[in-house]
Amino acid sequence: MPSDSTSEADPTPGRVPPADTTSPRRVEVPAARMPGWLDRLGQAHSGLTATLSADAHLVQVRAGDGLQAELTVPFGPLRPGPLDPLAALLDHLARPRRVGLLLVRRGGFAAGVVQSGVLAEARVGTRHVQGRTAAGGWSQKRFARRRLKQTDELCAAATELAVQVLGAATGLDAVLTGGDRRLLAAVLEDKRLARLRPLVAARVLDVADPRRRVLEAAAARCDAVLATLTEQTEDSTR
Repeated sequence: MPSDSTSEADPTPGRVPPADTTSPRRVEVPAARMPGWLDRLGQAHSGLTATLSADAHLVQVRAGDGLQAELTVPFGPLRPGPLDPLAALLDHLARPRRVGLLLVRRGGFAAGVVQSGVLAEARVGTRHVQGRTAAGGWSQKRFARRRLKQTDELCAAATELAVQVLGAATGLDAVLTGGDRRLLAAVLEDKRLARLRPLVAARVLDVADPRRRVLEAAAARCDAVLATLTEQTEDSTR
């Protein structure tokens, strides 16, 4: 797995991009705001048509003025049935879910349970892991050993917390993770968490060092839709 995840959201979530946008942009739209956001997008860009990707994890939107958007389906795949993809997405977002949250970085770890958008249970912890050093030779080797030991201790503590909170949780529909992908993978390798692995969403949140407020912010983002928007430019029509 790659290391830390990269930034995934626009700093102004839920805002419809201005008409002069010419390069791809990503915005994060909370589920509760999605109906209004789509209405405003359609009004600003001459209507919307939508199709569902082959794997049913993306709703692909094209506006009347050429704007294109890809909307990720949280906790997909989307099963539209007889509904239009956008109507099916809104129906999908409206369903109540019980979601486990696991956040791990070198600066700390946290686990929680989100019930219908509300953080119903939350636990956080910290372990010190030294930053990198420019020293060389034996000093560098001693530092590397110390840092590895500290990382192992952090993973062990994060695993115990995950077992206590998520391993004991019942009725989880999904598990959403955030932070350092390698550390998350190490935690989820524990056999006591094996039943949770099929529930882990592909999306990994980009988060600060886990604290209570960071866990609360992640809970609010659980069912958000990531939208990648691209304006039609004159060059692209040639």
